[in-house]
Amino acid sequence: MRAFKSAAMVMCAVALCCAGAQAADGKVVARDGAQMQLTDKTMPTRVLEGGTPIKMHFGDTVIPGRLNDSVTAKAFIAKLPLTVNMNRYSHDFCGRFDELPYEESAVHYGWLNGDIDYAIDAPWFTILFADEENSEQYGYQVNIGGD
Repeated sequence: MRAFKSAAMVMCAVALCCAGAQAADGKVVARDGAQMQLTDKTMPTRVLEGGTPIKMHFGDTVIPGRLNDSVTAKAFIAKLPLTVNMNRYSHDFCGRFDELPYEESAVHYGWLNGDIDYAIDAPWFTILFADEENSEQYGYQVNIGGD
């Protein structure tokens, strides 16, 4: 398979969005400052403009995504094309990944459905698709894009 920098690919070895202020307890959460759509539950919550388009391959299924312009996303893009071995869980696909740089101000709790995140505590590459309403219990997240 051929990959081009402008249409970078993430190969995954598995079969297969401006919001309100900080949470009441003061912690930074995924919806802080995010552009979001809330009308279509079948679509990702986060709305991204600009950034770098990618294609994620899950066997014969190809899912388009978009990486933002964060320090972490740029470091991830520099590693493309690549294969990440991932497992499916109740709310995400997740796989162990290399440590990437991040800005402390980008670290938050939770996610929005459709987010592509880098979890700094493991580190993990994650594609999150469910449970955004219960996700603020999970910290150490850095958003790098969405699908």
